[in-house]
Amino acid sequence: MFDPWVFTACGLIAGLYMAWTIGANDVANAMGTSVGSKVLTLRTAILVAAVFEFSGAFFAGGQVTNTLRYDVINVHVVEKIGHTMGVGMLAALLASAAWLHLATWRGWPVSTTHSIVGAVAGFGFAASGADAVHWSTLARIGTSWVISPVLGAIGAWALFIIVRKLVFGTEHPAARARIVTPVLIGVVGAVLTLSMIYKGLKNLHLNLPLNQALLLAAVIGAVAGFAGKLLLARKLVDVGEGSREDEISAVERQFRSLQIVTACYVAFAHGSNDAANAIGPMAAVLTSAGSDFLRNFGDPTTVLLALGGLGIVLGLATYGYKVIYTIGSKITEVTPSRGFVMEFSTASVVLLGSKLGLPVSTTHIIIGAVVGVGFARGMSALNTRMVGQIIWSWVITLPSAGLLAALFFYALRTVFL
Repeated sequence: MFDPWVFTACGLIAGLYMAWTIGANDVANAMGTSVGSKVLTLRTAILVAAVFEFSGAFFAGGQVTNTLRYDVINVHVVEKIGHTMGVGMLAALLASAAWLHLATWRGWPVSTTHSIVGAVAGFGFAASGADAVHWSTLARIGTSWVISPVLGAIGAWALFIIVRKLVFGTEHPAARARIVTPVLIGVVGAVLTLSMIYKGLKNLHLNLPLNQALLLAAVIGAVAGFAGKLLLARKLVDVGEGSREDEISAVERQFRSLQIVTACYVAFAHGSNDAANAIGPMAAVLTSAGSDFLRNFGDPTTVLLALGGLGIVLGLATYGYKVIYTIGSKITEVTPSRGFVMEFSTASVVLLGSKLGLPVSTTHIIIGAVVGVGFARGMSALNTRMVGQIIWSWVITLPSAGLLAALFFYALRTVFL
């Protein structure tokens, strides 16, 4: 017997569980390198990420849409029996969250988007067979297994080589940093501004045309670079004639602020994008239940965004340390300058991919960036065994989540259909 209130409660619990696992696994994308470079302590990283993850989810989170349903499965084939879609999305939430929970326990950074996509496809196949699944979408997702880490690795490798050659490879790194670092600050300011105002914060009505966005980003970048030049002139002048080790230490300290800024951006962007992986299916479940429960608390979309952001923060605070430790210390040694390269490359590739419509994964990009920096330092600087485990976890994410969703669907169907 289908009870809408019981079904509503199940949807809310499953959605919060999914959000919790997103926080536990994916937030390490933003803060793992900052903890690994000792720019932030684990506790501080959790607090900073909590603020920006929740802000991204609540203030800039994507609209609660039917994208997952219509892109991954054929709704008209699946919805032959009443409430099949709702039961299937409930199964997808539980399956995806269970897989993310397992991956987090193992310390594997996996893509939450791939997990929920695989789960939705799995329930669709279980409900109505192969015709219910849009296989072209799954193939497109599969290409991101290659595209995302490769772009992340290339971007980080190139930027690391440039920074090493222009700053750390010179006779007087501090003197050169006074010239190069303000340029990097300006580029960071411009890229992060562009990513937010050009087709970025639609919910805040900051969707500017490209020419206006480029102009505003250039102005903000120039101001940021000039301000950075003034600050660095003071901080690095005292070590300009010191030993090489003293100069390198001083320059590394200056990269701390840059790394924190880029980490905060990645956390904000992650919250705004990946909260939908929990609240989108949760909204589908509640719609199927026909419940107006959330309207008692105001606008349903706002309530769902708040719940998603809260779940992400709780997952980060209670279980996020495992994947943070993997990214920050188990792949390669991270310093503030290397951490900045990793985070900024990730932010840039995410921006480029989203604007070009490429199927990129933030998780895969940051891992690729970490590997790229390690590779630039030599293969001996990489923990190839850990890299192999991570790649294997990516390969099995889609089918594992799909199989779990099929099993959950068969079980839930006996209760609600």
